[in-house]
Amino acid sequence: MSNPEAVLARMREYMVGPTRFMNLHACFDLGIIEALRKEAGLTAAELGVAVGVKPDAVEQLLYLLVKEGFVARDEAIGGYTLDALAEVAETDLQRVLTFMGMIKTGMLRQLYYLADSVSTGSVVGLKELYGFDGTMFEAAAEVAEVRAAWGPLAQNETASVYPWFFRSFDVPAGARVLDVLGGTGLGAVMTCQLKGSPGLRVTTFDRPALEAECLRNFEARGVAEDCSFVGGDVLESLPEGYDVVLLKHFVDMYDKDEVLTILRNAHRALEPGGRIVVLAAVYPEDITDTDDYQADFFPAYILGCVMGRGGLQKVSTYRSWLEECGFDVTEVSAKDPADIPADAIINRVVMCATKRS
Repeated sequence: MSNPEAVLARMREYMVGPTRFMNLHACFDLGIIEALRKEAGLTAAELGVAVGVKPDAVEQLLYLLVKEGFVARDEAIGGYTLDALAEVAETDLQRVLTFMGMIKTGMLRQLYYLADSVSTGSVVGLKELYGFDGTMFEAAAEVAEVRAAWGPLAQNETASVYPWFFRSFDVPAGARVLDVLGGTGLGAVMTCQLKGSPGLRVTTFDRPALEAECLRNFEARGVAEDCSFVGGDVLESLPEGYDVVLLKHFVDMYDKDEVLTILRNAHRALEPGGRIVVLAAVYPEDITDTDDYQADFFPAYILGCVMGRGGLQKVSTYRSWLEECGFDVTEVSAKDPADIPADAIINRVVMCATKRS
């Protein structure tokens, strides 16, 4: 910014951010947008009847949407019609609404305690709101509201990311694969389905409490003979003797020292010449890139809502950490921009590296 006035004007954008978000979300939540999708030209009074809200309140909420061009108003009759929103495909709109729903339920209240979470290194919002002492991933297993907010988004992300992820690297025939923090076994199942070969064996490594569900999933998906589960703590050690180690989604949930520990544990887990594959969201090399929204979202999300520690890094940072831990980076893959929707916040890469002799 070149002058104080410009700085103040920029800060104003932050001041109105939460109100803009909730105004738009409320128009969907109340059914106003759905009513206009069914019938164009409804007045505030007619919309009020349709959604059970006072007409004056409907009109107040729609001022912003008219300003943004999402909705149009016929000044002559006072009727409202979907404008730009009418052009958005239903599947795209539902994806955005799923993400917005997670932000509303899984973030806004927790972020009230962001500074406290940063100070303590824990997700204070989960303690204050739900009496839960732990991470969002752990809370999702026990707190219905957290699970309802995060679960649909996780399913959408898995459906979008995993097919691309598994196309981004090779698994040698008959390899032994370790899926680190593989949860209830989806990654192991997909490894068998998409990278299968005679003798391929896949091990899911995660908290011991997940073993029973993971083994049930292996049985249900018909891969029980090819998959196994090992319980443990990723920051303590990993089982050894593997040809490929998969680190999917979670490295940004740890601070630098912890990531280095995980990478060193992965190095010990691999046979000579073995390969590590890391899937991670990353910051752009130029953090001032105004077309990238990672820094707008993830620091507050991870520190205030998910872990209380950790955060995204640049590819160059991950490369240096991998090299420090005994790996040679062989490939970095990113999604084709044409395959990334315009509303996307997350920018992921797949980094492949080989254990240095």
